[in-house]
Amino acid sequence: MTNHINSTFFAPQLMFENGVTDISFYANAFGATENLCFRNDDGSIHVAELSIDGAIFHLHEVTKSYFFSPGKYNGSTAIIGLFVQDVQGVMNKAIKAGAIEISAVKDYEYGYRQGEIEDPFGHHWLIEKKI
Repeated sequence: MTNHINSTFFAPQLMFENGVTDISFYANAFGATENLCFRNDDGSIHVAELSIDGAIFHLHEVTKSYFFSPGKYNGSTAIIGLFVQDVQGVMNKAIKAGAIEISAVKDYEYGYRQGEIEDPFGHHWLIEKKI
């Protein structure tokens, strides 16, 4: 894992509904590793920190009235951009792991190869590469 102590970086917190016990999608789709995980008394996940090639992000259950998962309003306020070398390969792996394809991989005139998926918790991921 990259040492982020003296650098600026984003670490998004992705909200999910209470009661989630299985977050293996992220390992299966993106090769994410779990750095830490705090569980509730019933075994459900309260918060987990994961890493994809050193880039960390958090999964967090909804705990406050102003937090909500994408499913609450059938939408999202953000798309997570994941830059990878093999866009199509990562898309295929994510779909096999349970993601839904939103848009197929395509090269765009602005110099990016991109495809979009929705993960099992409703979060949208833009799998991309600068070309």
